Amino acid sequence: MSRLTQTADSASVPVPARELSVVSADGARVHVELHGPEDAPAVVLAHGWTCNTRFWDAQVRDLAVDHRVVVYDQRGHGRSPEAGPGGYSTRALADDLEAVLKATLEPGRKAVLGGHSMGGMTLMAAAGRAAVREHGAAVLLCSTGSSRLTAESLVLPLRAGALRTRLTAAVLGARAPLGPVNAVSKVILKYATMGRGSAPERVDTCARIVHACPRGARVAWGHVLAELDLEARVRELRLPTAVIAGTEDRLTPPVHARAVEAALPHSLGLTELAGMGHMTPVEAPEVVTAKLRELVASYVTLEGAGSAAEAVSEEEVA
Repeated sequence: MSRLTQTADSASVPVPARELSVVSADGARVHVELHGPEDAPAVVLAHGWTCNTRFWDAQVRDLAVDHRVVVYDQRGHGRSPEAGPGGYSTRALADDLEAVLKATLEPGRKAVLGGHSMGGMTLMAAAGRAAVREHGAAVLLCSTGSSRLTAESLVLPLRAGALRTRLTAAVLGARAPLGPVNAVSKVILKYATMGRGSAPERVDTCARIVHACPRGARVAWGHVLAELDLEARVRELRLPTAVIAGTEDRLTPPVHARAVEAALPHSLGLTELAGMGHMTPVEAPEVVTAKLRELVASYVTLEGAGSAAEAVSEEEVA
């Protein structure tokens, strides 16, 4: 079981039952944490750009009571070392997820796979991988997109067009340090990544996570995101998939979620959260956790797995 410790700001931080260092296809090491009972229904969560495993703390605190929850640091984030030259790509995202699934789930064991932002892009990039087909039962995509991130971004208050697209790409790849977490930096982060309805303590949580991201990884992944094109991969994601988006998301506005949802072979629908921004698992943790529980109940546990699998099979045959 996961245990909880108290940090200086009194927020409970889940302590994993087990930690692993998984080796990816190119030799990169990925830090993995396992929470909750080993034999419980499994959930695997992939965080987004500039985040780390702490981004999922609210979900881990709730789910690890009766689920096996696997979280990991994307390469270059948290406790996963930065990659060498050429080590940042959508293929690397897929490789790392596949390595995590193989290392943490027994052959044939199913799990709900959840991804936020770049974590959602990870699931899209890995859609056709053998490990996803073997272990994936259902998917939750939070605040993500498959292409045209710089063209559709609303972070810069400019008219849509080539200039805004070019400047947004420059922001994603900017090498300037983020600096300390203070009142000013939290205002900036909230404007760029969160909605007006986000509570101050949740803004603070996101700021501390984002500002802890190493600059090298932030810049390298920023360049990957600026050129992202996973539209074809979305159509390969044949697992039952639910989508969540914030109506005030400036980084990946709801237009992305709507496009992804429309392209999914087996969509479970799109939930748009009024007043929420890009950081939905932190801004609206109850909604995200409830959706993960719903997917587990329908597609992983014995009560729902049979009928759900039959429904998917019948749809594909039709």
